[in-house]
Amino acid sequence: MVKEILKLGDPALYEVCSKVQKEDMPMLETWVSDLHDTLLDYRKTYGAGRAIAAPQIGIRKRLLYMLTDKEYVFINPQLSFPDDELMEVLDDCMSFPGLCVRVMRHRRAVISYTDLQGNPCEMALEGDYSELLQHEYDHLDGILATMRAKDNKSFILMQMKR
Repeated sequence: MVKEILKLGDPALYEVCSKVQKEDMPMLETWVSDLHDTLLDYRKTYGAGRAIAAPQIGIRKRLLYMLTDKEYVFINPQLSFPDDELMEVLDDCMSFPGLCVRVMRHRRAVISYTDLQGNPCEMALEGDYSELLQHEYDHLDGILATMRAKDNKSFILMQMKR
């Protein structure tokens, strides 16, 4: 079901999420379906969107959903960085459509997570995917791209398709 995406300024976006627990498993399928439907609705409306974090639709759990060449579900993800190389990116967000923020992100990252079958997984990320998963992971800790802006001149309003 398509859910409302919480917008910039909503206090719930600044909360730290709790881990997905064993007792949450009966809800997991519904949560993933809601994340999928909401992402596709956002794409239809704005012509953008590759991933979404559960807290963006009010689910206070450490759960990420990505739809690129295939569907990825990251349960209780952990990020690590193999080196210190950074890159400057324009970060956008479904919680503030049309606003881009200039931030520094790690060029490479490794995400460790549990998949829907309960298997431990690990994925090496580079470039766009590294930036994307760092952005989504930040949502789990109540951090928005606006809080990572390089400086107070790092905000750009874009014309969004609607």
